[in-house]
Amino acid sequence: MTSSHPCVLGINFGHDGGAALLTPDRMVAIGEERLNRHRYSPGWLNALMYCLRATNLALADVDLIVASSYGRTPAKPADTGFDLLGVPMERITTVDHHLSHAYTAFCLSPYQRATILVTDGGGNNTDTETFYIADSDGITRLGGNDTGRPRAGGIGPTYEAFTEYLGWSPQEAGKTMALASYGDPHAYTVPLFDLDGTQVHGRLTSTHATGVADLAARTNSDFGPPDSKGHDQHGINAAAYLQHHTEQILTELAEKLIATTGIGNLCLAGGVALNCVANDRLRRLPSVTSLFIPPPASDRGQALGCALYGLHRLTGELPRRALTDDSFGRTYDDYDIELALKRDPRSGLVERTVAPFTWRRDNDIAATAAQLLADGKLIGWFQGGSELGPRALGHRSILADPRSPAGRDALNHRIKHREPFRPFAPAILETGSSDWFDLDDTRSPFMLLAPTVQPERAKIIPGVIHIDGTARVQTVDPNANQRFASLIDNFGTITGVPVVLNTSFNDSEPIVETPADALATFQDTDLDALCIGDYLVEKLR
Repeated sequence: MTSSHPCVLGINFGHDGGAALLTPDRMVAIGEERLNRHRYSPGWLNALMYCLRATNLALADVDLIVASSYGRTPAKPADTGFDLLGVPMERITTVDHHLSHAYTAFCLSPYQRATILVTDGGGNNTDTETFYIADSDGITRLGGNDTGRPRAGGIGPTYEAFTEYLGWSPQEAGKTMALASYGDPHAYTVPLFDLDGTQVHGRLTSTHATGVADLAARTNSDFGPPDSKGHDQHGINAAAYLQHHTEQILTELAEKLIATTGIGNLCLAGGVALNCVANDRLRRLPSVTSLFIPPPASDRGQALGCALYGLHRLTGELPRRALTDDSFGRTYDDYDIELALKRDPRSGLVERTVAPFTWRRDNDIAATAAQLLADGKLIGWFQGGSELGPRALGHRSILADPRSPAGRDALNHRIKHREPFRPFAPAILETGSSDWFDLDDTRSPFMLLAPTVQPERAKIIPGVIHIDGTARVQTVDPNANQRFASLIDNFGTITGVPVVLNTSFNDSEPIVETPADALATFQDTDLDALCIGDYLVEKLR
């Protein structure tokens, strides 16, 4: 393209690989897992082709390619392999992993100035915690963890290690967070972290489950047997202990950083920033004026951060794209949808189960969906471009009635097959959300906060309340997602409850991306209906 209309491609080499393509008027991004259907997948080739096709561009139109990786040594331009595709080396560069996170956090925020805290399982050069100050001139690193400290002593690696000890993948830290609410955080008295100035020093001396086993042996702490997966009370208490100390160290660190910068606008990024319980505690700190966390805060957002960095480098102007909706994928039109509904091979449909269904165009799909929910149906909801982050926010969702635990249990038993201790999330219109949740008029558009449900409302929506009385709420702005907002508004009119249960449109596989993915999952699960674009699909019972 031209300098007046620059085009930048971002690539992530690590787990949760993917690609992002930015121009002055477009942002398209997707994770590789959404296309190859393997969770947490590395790689970027399918994602690259998706972004080019979505923007009707060719690789030759890209002015700059920016890549990131994790590990002690950052990637080099020659490592990308793009030179083998005919891209000149001068059009390829790399960026530090944590700096890429910082670009995602600030460039998508609404702030003119901000303090940035990045915390994850590991970036480059042993980074696990880094801090920045950002304004219109750019993003400047202020510091980070001691490079001589073992990576195991970081906040993210500690959370990953306990998650692995409890029996899950390090990428499944959300399960540990959910389990924590069932345990006693004070069952163990050994401090898990120390803070020296802004330097975090965790008590683990090695990463992964072995580090937790070693800590247990050194401190005579009983964390239960490895791989207990929520079936042993000692393991449950270990999760609560971990969550409590994680919240404590994050709040102490944030307060120190804000005292240093004098800026109360706080941006978070890195995998630890997906911890909505800790986030809710952070946003209540007196020193925090406002809190922003991008929906793809983990490495799912790395490619996007790379592209934002590249656009800054290419133009000299820090890109500002204040985010109101996590919709970075392409939109599928009626032709695409009907190809799948007609079982046309060109749609890419792979039917794991063949279940007879009917379909028709609907004049008001939001109103129809609302009535189905009020009637107790479980529906798939596929609208617009897909989300980039791990949370479904009204574009690739499964929806249910939150007014009864029976609906929640049916969803889990019939479709999601998740651990029973994991809660489902509520979605509510932004206006009036504080009447139902302790938000103090704070927006929560990306499901990254866990406020307490107002006591007088709790008995009305038991299907979306966690054991501790909180809910991972999504507040919906009609200007950002009009059709989803209309569904919630219609449901509120029918039932008197302006809240729906919202979870991701998948079972064990990645969230659906294409109409064919949605139809295959609809057939393979016990969903009652699928609302895809303007089409209503129902099973023949």
